[in-house]
Amino acid sequence: MTTHSHSTGHQAPAGAAHAPHPHESAHLHVAGEATYVDDMPPLAGTLHAALGLSERAHAEITALDLSAVRASPGVVAVLTAADIPGENNCGPIVHDDPILAAEHVQYCGQPIFAVLAESHDAARRAARRASVDYADLPAVLTPEAAKRQQAYVLPPMHLKRGDAPRALAGAPRRLAGEFRVGGQEHFYLEGQVAYVAPREDDTLQVWCSTQHPTEMQRVVCHALNLRSHRVVVETRRMGGGFGGKESQSALFACVAAVAAHRLRRPVKLRLDRDDDFLISGKRHGFHYAYDVGFDDDGRVRALKLEMTSRAGFSADLSAPVATRAVCHVDNAYYLSDVDIQALSGKTNTQSNTAFRGFGGPQGAIVTEYLLDTIARELGQDPLAVRKRNFYGRGERDLTPYGQTVEDNVLPELVDELEASSGYWRRREAVRAFNADSPVLKKGLALTPVKFGISFNVAHYNQAGALVHVYTDGSVLVNHGGTEMGQGLNTKVAQVVAHELGIGLHQVRATATDTSKVANTSATAASTGADLNGKAAEDAARRIRTRLAAFAAARFGGSPEAVEFADDTVRVHGNAIAFAELASQAYQARVQLWSDGFYATPKLHWDRLSMTGRPFYYFAYGAAVSEVVVDTLTGEWKLLQADLLHDAGDSINPAIDIGQVEGAFLQGMGWLTLEELWWNPDGRLMTHAPSTYKIPATNDCPPVLHTRLFDNRNREPTILRSKAVGEPPLLLAFSVFFAIRDAVASLADHRVAPPLVAPATPEAIMRAVTATRSPRGVPGEGRTAPAK
Repeated sequence: MTTHSHSTGHQAPAGAAHAPHPHESAHLHVAGEATYVDDMPPLAGTLHAALGLSERAHAEITALDLSAVRASPGVVAVLTAADIPGENNCGPIVHDDPILAAEHVQYCGQPIFAVLAESHDAARRAARRASVDYADLPAVLTPEAAKRQQAYVLPPMHLKRGDAPRALAGAPRRLAGEFRVGGQEHFYLEGQVAYVAPREDDTLQVWCSTQHPTEMQRVVCHALNLRSHRVVVETRRMGGGFGGKESQSALFACVAAVAAHRLRRPVKLRLDRDDDFLISGKRHGFHYAYDVGFDDDGRVRALKLEMTSRAGFSADLSAPVATRAVCHVDNAYYLSDVDIQALSGKTNTQSNTAFRGFGGPQGAIVTEYLLDTIARELGQDPLAVRKRNFYGRGERDLTPYGQTVEDNVLPELVDELEASSGYWRRREAVRAFNADSPVLKKGLALTPVKFGISFNVAHYNQAGALVHVYTDGSVLVNHGGTEMGQGLNTKVAQVVAHELGIGLHQVRATATDTSKVANTSATAASTGADLNGKAAEDAARRIRTRLAAFAAARFGGSPEAVEFADDTVRVHGNAIAFAELASQAYQARVQLWSDGFYATPKLHWDRLSMTGRPFYYFAYGAAVSEVVVDTLTGEWKLLQADLLHDAGDSINPAIDIGQVEGAFLQGMGWLTLEELWWNPDGRLMTHAPSTYKIPATNDCPPVLHTRLFDNRNREPTILRSKAVGEPPLLLAFSVFFAIRDAVASLADHRVAPPLVAPATPEAIMRAVTATRSPRGVPGEGRTAPAK
């Protein structure tokens, strides 16, 4: 029997905001009527594009014969790098990412040319007929190899606080070792797709599945030597993004745009799933080398940490990923003396990119691993050790990067979850089960989350919106954020309806469009509702202020006393329908539309010293997971999960609970099921659903309790809510450490199993073998006393 329980932690009031309204497109999704880029009716004369991909991980192109491609049935044109009139680059930060490879290739799957044909199938078939000669070059495939060769896509990042070497030397206990976590494929339901139509006067209309329409506008202009006002990018919705469509959608938008501009015909480029896997970047996998000092109570005295990521062949978004990783190493814990380095290893693999959490999960998990290991070393319960290391209030509240933790609610949140989940009772039950079960072993873990909210680059923290009130009282809102299933448009519409005192059915959000709101930031870093909700609130408030002034002038009283609620405006003893007031205001020539703008306050960051206030506030959470592991096969099952997450004063509890549960399961996939594997030639072998597995229905726990913590944001965010896109992914740490706990029971919890992520059955069996032989397995995350 499956049990699911959902609770917001408080009674939500009726109205547009702080209520569990359905997703604005839910009825379209279930009916199959929600339009994605690939669903658009084809424009007359549309050509279809396909990409020819490299067969080598690192090589010079010595000969390229495309005659057979051009002669293929249905082919209209073939484009190479030489056909790009502007800059052959789609890198978002560093200009090191070619749209089409020219003289050499840097990973297996890199696009070399584009085929334009009358049909999708014709283009794909033709792309496979190219003849390419290569002169192979040495390939670097792992972050460890990149580190050995000092091959990096960026200069190393270094954060120091206190005197870590001295504190390490003086610590009563000390452990050193290695750990690693793998990458993760985004596996969005809708693959990468762009559709470009040439318009009059050398302009382009671009429809693109992207989280960053402004960036797509910019890179298309660079590729074609056009000014921004000649390119319009529109995104109605995405079938998932998770970060994979922030910067990586650029290559496909550029290819389609160059082809459409050159051939003066509409061009559509839709990737098949295999090509999507092979071309696009993933979550960065990390390798860690650590040296940690601690006392007899398990309190960390010092940490020296070197994190090396698999960046891939180009910089892409590795810089912000590394920055965020550094700024989340502390997670929920006070670290007095640290020496943290982040190295972005240059590898001949896909250029890795943003993925839900944006480096934060990779930074936080290593400290959770260390505390779990310390607990095994001391023979104590890991939860007790974790709680002793929590941030304090008024003391022990300064992060390694210099930001004071002002809104800490973890002690109350963890205590609440500890009690509601029956942690200590279940701990004894797990011990009793394991004592009588020689093969199947249960494990239990409670892990916390502290996650910073804001872009690390201050100027990205801004947003704009347009709100139109029509004379019938209906409202249209446009903002710079993008909808990828997370409910952003729903929340923004709720904000506008709340501000104007009207029903949610009166408000509609339109497609994101660079010709309506310009210079937008990516919908990423969990800031979508924070930024765009505030901008829309500002626009709606300006209109309400005008309407209040008009109503007071017509009916008497002061503008400040005018009330907007329940589709009615109450002024000086009079009640008038909102629609009627809008109509009267129009006739009196009162402006019924407005722009709005928001810039997040208090943020500053010094990227050289890696200090400042990179986050406006923190979101918190905790999870308890219970698993059972078969120690003969490495198979495992999640039996129960209890999730408690801080979404502030939730704008929409139903959407937020969905985000918490979705993020938890996606994080569980990253840490347990989803394994990326390249063969020795550098070819990604897990490039389809047949070889790459994500969590499915059967992987959901039979008992799942999800609640939102009752905690109004102390900062004046939009309706005092908190971001909820990325932080809950870290709740999945509890699953990984519950598996580790089950394996540790083989040695009465006195050995720290050398479990690495993803904890596949093979990885679990290696950890089982090493735990039964406590000397460990070199290179598998072994923990040993430092010399």
